[in-house]
Amino acid sequence: MYDMKALYEATGIENATELLLAHPEAQVIAGGSDVLVQMREGKRAGKELVSIYGLDELRGVSLLEDGTIKIGSLTSFSHITRDPIIQKYINVLGEAVDQIGGPQIRNIGTIGGNTCNGVTSADSASTLHAWDAVVEIHGPEGYRKMPIKDFYISAGKVDLRPGEIQTSIQIPKESYEGYKGHYIKYSMRNAMDIATMGCSVNVKLSEDKKVIEDCRIAYGVAGPVPMRVPSAEALVKGKAYTPELIDEFSKNVLTDIRPRNSWRASLEFREHIAVVMAKRALMESIRRSGGVL
Repeated sequence: MYDMKALYEATGIENATELLLAHPEAQVIAGGSDVLVQMREGKRAGKELVSIYGLDELRGVSLLEDGTIKIGSLTSFSHITRDPIIQKYINVLGEAVDQIGGPQIRNIGTIGGNTCNGVTSADSASTLHAWDAVVEIHGPEGYRKMPIKDFYISAGKVDLRPGEIQTSIQIPKESYEGYKGHYIKYSMRNAMDIATMGCSVNVKLSEDKKVIEDCRIAYGVAGPVPMRVPSAEALVKGKAYTPELIDEFSKNVLTDIRPRNSWRASLEFREHIAVVMAKRALMESIRRSGGVL
């Protein structure tokens, strides 16, 4: 049994906002793969819950008229991995979320829940940062959007105001067209484990496949929130890739990341794997883009 005060089931997006305003201490629950576990541990004992799991309008992946890829916040990880739009345009996101937990978690867990938790280890988060994703939110004032980098405020805290729910995550066409990427997760076990560190890299090569026109790199567990690495990005932008440049790029990530010591890994080890992951992810992204190393 779960120790909860009450469960309210939203019948629509507007109703979800009404319920959250009427019950300001309530916790939003979607798939429940995080909230229910925390409740059984006693961390959320006695809480009111507002379930949005029945809102099918928040499920699925679609391609909007302007080319934006829209991912409903209730879309499960397994759905994302198999979706043809994801596979065609941003397959690396499918590869990233396919490394979350086990099959049961991927079938019930949602991308909205993964990002709204605000944890830096979320496998989707660093990848979405590397895609310049935009978060769509609904609340009492209607809809608003923000870059995902601004959505994360601090460890475990995101920019959701009273009465608000995240409704979708969107990838603008200019953020994915011509780009290829790769995500690497390092964890103590190959399955059913959170990331010790995650690294996602996207590159856009020149027409002759010899110059990096643009590069985006993002990390999870390299700081209190998922983060981009602007120093390394700027270093390679507009340059012909060489082994020397790739080495310099990977070492340069240490300029911006802020890993810490924990029982999972030491600061020194995290810095070491951050460099190795950056090099491998960039090289694979170049290969996927048609480059020759």
